[in-house]
Amino acid sequence: MTRTIRIGTRASKLALAQTGTIAKQLTDAGEVVEIVEVTTPGDRSSAPIAQIGVGVFTSALREALVRNEIDIAVHSYKDLPTAGEPGLVIAAVPRRADPRDALVARDGLTLGELPTGATVGTGSPRRTAQLRALGLGLDVVPIRGNIDTRMRKVFDGELDAVVLAKAGLDRVGRTEVITETLDPIQMLPAPAQGALAVECRADDVDIEHLLHSTVDDEPTRLAVTAERAMLAALEAGCSAPVGALAEVVEDIETNAAGEDVFVQKISLRGNAAARFDTGTDAVEMVRASAIAATTEAEQLGRTLAAELLDLGAGAFTGPGPDPR
Repeated sequence: MTRTIRIGTRASKLALAQTGTIAKQLTDAGEVVEIVEVTTPGDRSSAPIAQIGVGVFTSALREALVRNEIDIAVHSYKDLPTAGEPGLVIAAVPRRADPRDALVARDGLTLGELPTGATVGTGSPRRTAQLRALGLGLDVVPIRGNIDTRMRKVFDGELDAVVLAKAGLDRVGRTEVITETLDPIQMLPAPAQGALAVECRADDVDIEHLLHSTVDDEPTRLAVTAERAMLAALEAGCSAPVGALAEVVEDIETNAAGEDVFVQKISLRGNAAARFDTGTDAVEMVRASAIAATTEAEQLGRTLAAELLDLGAGAFTGPGPDPR
């Protein structure tokens, strides 16, 4: 008898859209799937994410996995704590969507066109820090809610703009509302932004093999491994808002025969807040970048984190740029 694979997900519009992409890949491979909606503590709370904690959107899904109520959990990878969960395994990391941040602003404005004092909403300390570090004189304010709720604050005139993940807007079919896709030079995304993590029980080897063979994308897995290794190392050394973006790139090396050959390597850029002036809301960001062999993705992340700490990441002069 064919096994029905139960896929657990949050019930939000975005989460269901993300899960739908995994369900389609599995059904295209001939599997029978059922989507199971799970309510998480993050869905029940309106408090800022910085207050309710990392993992608030993933804990209920993981508990459902452990209780054998679902076979697979689909997470936004950036929502997962960096520490692994005993008994569970990330079986697949699908091909990543666009990792960049996006601006949704009134009157079609770009970030540079917003006037001094314009109110920009975000629920992310990382985005808050980087927006203030640009020195544009923006009033960055905290917001919560789903994508539609956040955008409505702009459409109703409550805010001048909001910053959201482009991948989320693309996935729910709202790409047209983006007034500017932010270059990573301006706004480095969160580690693993745009990527999904597909998790299963470690002892369910059939499901793990199926997911790895049908859903996993190796370049994406390598990139997020480097980004999250950097984040994990920084979490142990500072509490600064952190951005990271890794890519698998081609490089030229000279082989033993003296010939120039193309090889794949992994490139990583990272930043973190280093100074916060409570009087002016000014933030200083420290930045670093490096490249390594694809077999060294995790070590690359740790190495870059050490460099950021040496540069002063987390050495605040005030309480830090968390949303007010």
